[in-house]
Amino acid sequence: MNIKENTIELIDALKATCQTYGMGNDGNEYKIITQVFLYKYINDKFGFAVKKLSEKLSQAEKWEENYAQMTEDERLDLFDELSPDIPRLNPEHLIANLWNQQAKGDFDLIFDRTMTDIADKNIAIFSTQTTQNTKIPLFEPLTHYVTDEAQRAPFARALVDKLANFSFEEAFEQHYDFFAAIFEYLIKDYNTAGGGKYAEYYTPHAIATIMARLLVGDNSDLHNIECYDPSAGTGTLLMALGHQIGEDRCTIFAQDISQRSNKMLKLNLILNGLVSSLDHAIQGDTLVAPYHKSDDGQALRQFDYVVSNPPFKMDFSDTREKIAAMPARFWAGVPSVPPKKKESMAIYTCFIQHVINSLKANGKGAIVIPTGFITAKSGVESTILKHIVDEKIVYGCVSMPSNVFANTGTNVSVLFFDNSKSTDKVVLIDASKLGEEYKDGNNQKRRLRDFEIDRIVDTFLNKEVVDDFSVAVTYDEIKEKKYSLAAGQYFDVKIEYVELSQDEFKARMNAYATKLKEYFDEGNKLQTEIMEQLKKVKYE
Repeated sequence: MNIKENTIELIDALKATCQTYGMGNDGNEYKIITQVFLYKYINDKFGFAVKKLSEKLSQAEKWEENYAQMTEDERLDLFDELSPDIPRLNPEHLIANLWNQQAKGDFDLIFDRTMTDIADKNIAIFSTQTTQNTKIPLFEPLTHYVTDEAQRAPFARALVDKLANFSFEEAFEQHYDFFAAIFEYLIKDYNTAGGGKYAEYYTPHAIATIMARLLVGDNSDLHNIECYDPSAGTGTLLMALGHQIGEDRCTIFAQDISQRSNKMLKLNLILNGLVSSLDHAIQGDTLVAPYHKSDDGQALRQFDYVVSNPPFKMDFSDTREKIAAMPARFWAGVPSVPPKKKESMAIYTCFIQHVINSLKANGKGAIVIPTGFITAKSGVESTILKHIVDEKIVYGCVSMPSNVFANTGTNVSVLFFDNSKSTDKVVLIDASKLGEEYKDGNNQKRRLRDFEIDRIVDTFLNKEVVDDFSVAVTYDEIKEKKYSLAAGQYFDVKIEYVELSQDEFKARMNAYATKLKEYFDEGNKLQTEIMEQLKKVKYE
């Protein structure tokens, strides 16, 4: 098998172990799977790096044994040469060391202590934090999630057993293209709305790619770029954006209220070579307490690129008044609390405003929204729509196929913003008819294929006008259409004209009249039958 198949097999084996020990679909399963996977990754990454630095280690049959025999000074010299994005591991931290201690009765405690010690020794770089600056370490104890204390040591042994005969080393040169697919597979069972109030809304890889390619284009002259997602979830949008720009040329900033998302985002950043951005991955409520501020701490920090796939509608009545008390930030207003259906509050409108507020003067942004927004005629939605058109901030909208998202049947579109306000035409694309159908469990879904992604990107960047697919319209034309950003409302209406002789016309009209009479006769017959049946029922 190739490295991808082997990696998927490892993930399946870890999930099977959780199932065996009673944690299949348990609320804590994702913590175990993501942490153990990450532990294996950094163990192999460390070994890969130190073997490049030390000929003694690279030539050893079992490098871990030679590493354990080094003096502390020799190991510290190696640490000095390591890149900052490589964690520092001592001999007792390695999987090989855990493997050799499996016979001990308190192996669960040894396993947990190994994890927490790695986290403590690497907390300066390998941690995220909350809005209150509380450090969230790389690892936490895991075995206590097994309720039966007698099963904790066997559980830890089973996990280590799965890690021992596999190596990531072959994948380290592949970077994003490999790990984007692996990460998607790793977390596919955890992309549900069960992660908390603003639970992660996973963005399909195809849509993340489209957003990144349309925002960045073919611009290769980019340096020190700052990218931000205020509803980062697991980080799919940011990873695609970082890859399009170049991981070494950008810094990632993120915030999301979900603890689950933060753990997965941390994993995603490490897998994709963005360790230096971990310190900017914040867990907390973006709307109530945005963490990323300007240098004076008074205003929102502004970025070169901002992306977002926010929750669309939900009950945020507990925090609504706090948000509404910030009218400078939420200039279009905040949705009211519906008296009968609080969960229908359109929270995404607050995120649209936050995205626009977070753009630099020449910054660009993209946000996923429900397609109904692009033809809004009232409320906060209409106010935002008029603002982004009147101020010439919006420069494109792509309406996606239905059922393209794994966890919502809502039709979605993507709005594109350019705060430089330098465009004269807005590109509107109706991609709703694209994609191929596939089954996801019992659900019928659609996915965009590579050639369809290329079609959307090329059409958008070239501002092409394609029949029944795309238009490029002025802001005045949009105002004439009552601020609609729906591409279909700008398509030419095609009427097919057919020349008929007088005899042909009469023949067609007679045929229509005959068919119409047949329909009426059938209707009358059906009505008579129903009346007869009703009489029988009445008499009986």
